[in-house]
Amino acid sequence: MAREYWKPGNMLNPLPAVMVSCQRPDEKPNIITLAWVGTVCSNPPMVSISVRPERYSYDIIAETKEFVINLVDEKNARAMDWCGVKSGRDHDKFSEMHFTPLPSKTIQAPGISECPVSLECKVKEILKLGSHDMFVAEITAVSVDDSYMDENGRFNMNELSLVSFSHGEYFAPGKRVGKFGYSVEKKTAKKKKKK
Repeated sequence: MAREYWKPGNMLNPLPAVMVSCQRPDEKPNIITLAWVGTVCSNPPMVSISVRPERYSYDIIAETKEFVINLVDEKNARAMDWCGVKSGRDHDKFSEMHFTPLPSKTIQAPGISECPVSLECKVKEILKLGSHDMFVAEITAVSVDDSYMDENGRFNMNELSLVSFSHGEYFAPGKRVGKFGYSVEKKTAKKKKKK
């Protein structure tokens, strides 16, 4: 099979598309749309976001050392894109997108009530890497929309229709192709059938 080789670039796709909310004391809250977001550690639970230093939210997050990652469902995709195109220097994004600030439990910055999941984060380290600086943060609280809880108290994360970003485009979830460990389960199931 023939392959082409390109110069190095970010081809790791798809990525979660999220809205990150932040706020300085006594100022209006702001929202930045990001796809450069990832899991860093399970214990303690940690994540990273990467932000260009020239973005309006950068200084807010660098000064306050906190932010909220708000997972975005399909119905909020258009507002998420708008929040990524417009600057908080010129717009009140919460007001213009009709979002409701969600009071946080462990930090001052609010989440977004209309998003199904909000992760409150405290910055532990800022890595200056090049075009973007990475904020490594600990998740200090999680809030979820309880309408996605089932009768057994289980949160149905896979029913949220969360948006992902791939090479300049947004996507809603496709079909389920498996779960963690399903390759082993298939082999185990086949062995049991032979007995």
